[in-house]
Amino acid sequence: MPAPIRLRELIRTIRTARTQAEEREMIQKECAAIRSSFREEDNTYRCRNVAKLLYMHMLGYPAHFGQLECLKLIASQKFTDKRIGYLGAMLLLDERQDVHLLMTNCIKNDLNHSTQYVQGLALCTLGCMGSSEMCRDLAGEVEKLLKTSNSYLRKKAALCAVHVIRKVPELMEMFLPATKNLLNEKNHGVLHTSVVLLTEMCERSPDMLAHFRKVSLVPQLVRILKNLIMSGYSPEHDVSGISDPFLQVRILRLLRILGRNDDDSSEAMNDILAQVATNTETSKNVGNAILYETVLTIMDIKSESGLRVLAINILGRFLLNNDKNIRYVALTSLLKTVQTDHNAVQRHRSTIVDCLKDLDVSIKRRAMELSFALVNGNNVRGMMKELLYFLDSCEPEFKADCASGIFLAAEKYAPSKRWHIDTIMRVLTTAGSYVRDDAVPNLIQLITNSVEMHAYTVQRLYKAILGDYSQQPLVQVASWCIGEYGDLLVSGQCEEEEPIQVTEDEVLDILESVLISNMSASVTRGYALTAIMKLSTRFTCTVNRIKKVVSIYGSSIDVELQQRAVEYNALFKKYDHMRPALLERMPVMEKVTTNGPTEIVQTNGETEPAVLETKPPPSGLQPASQANDLLDLLGGSDITPVIPTAPTSKPASAGGELLDLLGDLNLTGSPVSAPAPQIAQPPFLLDGLPSQPLFNDIAAGIPSITAYNKNGLKIDFTFERSNTNPSVTVITIQASNSTELDMTDFVFQAAVPKTFQLQLLSPSSSVIPAFNSGTITQVIKVLNPQKQQLRMRIKLTYNHKGSAMQDLAEVNNFPPQSWQ
Repeated sequence: MPAPIRLRELIRTIRTARTQAEEREMIQKECAAIRSSFREEDNTYRCRNVAKLLYMHMLGYPAHFGQLECLKLIASQKFTDKRIGYLGAMLLLDERQDVHLLMTNCIKNDLNHSTQYVQGLALCTLGCMGSSEMCRDLAGEVEKLLKTSNSYLRKKAALCAVHVIRKVPELMEMFLPATKNLLNEKNHGVLHTSVVLLTEMCERSPDMLAHFRKVSLVPQLVRILKNLIMSGYSPEHDVSGISDPFLQVRILRLLRILGRNDDDSSEAMNDILAQVATNTETSKNVGNAILYETVLTIMDIKSESGLRVLAINILGRFLLNNDKNIRYVALTSLLKTVQTDHNAVQRHRSTIVDCLKDLDVSIKRRAMELSFALVNGNNVRGMMKELLYFLDSCEPEFKADCASGIFLAAEKYAPSKRWHIDTIMRVLTTAGSYVRDDAVPNLIQLITNSVEMHAYTVQRLYKAILGDYSQQPLVQVASWCIGEYGDLLVSGQCEEEEPIQVTEDEVLDILESVLISNMSASVTRGYALTAIMKLSTRFTCTVNRIKKVVSIYGSSIDVELQQRAVEYNALFKKYDHMRPALLERMPVMEKVTTNGPTEIVQTNGETEPAVLETKPPPSGLQPASQANDLLDLLGGSDITPVIPTAPTSKPASAGGELLDLLGDLNLTGSPVSAPAPQIAQPPFLLDGLPSQPLFNDIAAGIPSITAYNKNGLKIDFTFERSNTNPSVTVITIQASNSTELDMTDFVFQAAVPKTFQLQLLSPSSSVIPAFNSGTITQVIKVLNPQKQQLRMRIKLTYNHKGSAMQDLAEVNNFPPQSWQ
């Protein structure tokens, strides 16, 4: 056969192809020639053919028929053949194919070869695609090469050892003696790979981490890092004026692992971290990379407060950088640290707010999240002003999150009720179509409870919807308020601003316009019709007009409107004597918070204990068969499921008496009565209310426990005892999320043996924020009359990264004080 073409000629030929089909034809023709050569056992050109085959593999064409030829080249005595053979093995073979086991003996022989370059090829191949079986067979040879004096082989052996440890963690101790002298090497390649090996060992084994802390690994790393910072110009390792930044970054990461939750190690590295933070040049990206790793290390170890402030100041400087990636990294890092170092981050508030004007949407989102995290009682006015400007100009995808964040911040830190109402109305006017569904009932409740602001609010809302019905939530709130306080609007009793002169007919004109507007949704029309009906008891001159409007909608094609109109017509005719009482002004709405183990009813701005009324969240209203899925969690029949809490029938006037924990619970298995319809109470409106302890202070003597910690989700239990019943233990769960994305639709369920009785109250939210930036709290009350040791099985369901997650766990480590 004629000699096959060279690799260069093949590449040149393929590049001349004008179409995909022409290229495919060339490849197929060359593959046929290579197959023929392989069948004839042509040893002369096997290396050339495998090299061409690897190039075709890189282009995406099948090359699996060359696997055995790679093994033949590895067994060859020529270095050029071995080099192509090992390269082919790394590209064409992996541990899923049994053929790779055939090369184990060849690799073992080459690891003991007299030529370092052949040994290096074998180490690279084993470290790239070695299976667990190969790693077990060849770990001894790798460990020997790790102790050799040849730096070329030591650096490759260290990386190969990393792969062996990942595949077979139990072989980690084999490499422990060889690590003692690795950091004394002057060769930077060996130092770099040694730090990678030590990092892998510390991350995979707590025992190894404790060992390296005892043998004073930190001082060695500090010494190396100090030498790198203080060393002069070295052309071999210099990158943009910084000595070996790759090694510096690796050392900082290892220091972060060693100093986490360890006071002595953290103390030993504080000085060098301060030196790196102050001496590193920031004009180049290389220096920024080192500073970023330094900041992460400072924040993760038990560092001094001054050092943490220095780290946050570095992130503040990053915010002024022209590189968008650096600004984004700075915002993300500040968002992680704002909970622990709030005051230090506050110093950079103006720079963070400026990032809201950035053109990059990723930076905008991070800046928005961080801005909300910085809001407190001292800066709420200024921050809300900036965030409202942002809400005016931001893209539609930001408006929903921004509006929700403003609602939450206003609820927590509002300096006055008028400011609170003005802020919510501004949001509804600006982004009313993007707010959550519960925004309307929440604002209605806020207005109802602000008795002195009724005239001001109804006047503002009336002016806000004149001629503009595009913001449906705003129109709904305005319709409700006009119906409720229309008499105040007409009488002009507003003291907060100049009253407007409005007649009864003008008010009805507005509501009728809402009813006939094409922009009005069915729900909005229902609000408007009800408002008109209410005005029949508040207005005196337009009752006949109101009757006419109501009667017209008695034949509406909208079933909801038709039903309302028919019932209202019946009030005018058959039950007219009851109409004033039925349509009288709504009383002040009571607001129940479930923040912690106590539940306080806030009435008219004053907080005092009242009747305990809890309602399961919507996700908790499940069929009995679904709610009892936990019955089989403990593997027996002596299990009692979660008992949902139904609203009590006691009147609100019974305030001051705490409802008996299990007094109104149905423990016989009969159906629990459905709760009466109520206005939805979103979790974010219940935050920030003052609380008053209703339970013993015994909690200080009961240690908390971690009941679950997996996949970034951590659930802690804290304990309290009831004042009224010593047999009742109140468990408060706190769920946090350390991952990069929020966990949504979170549902916590629990089951206990039948000797216990369990009550699960409503959670504070169904979304666990990312980066540990917030928690969900939920209260469990357990009645343990026989003082038996508590056992519990829990079921967790949530959505994360677009996938539905579900897990079961058993909690048996309850402290004795919680049940004795």
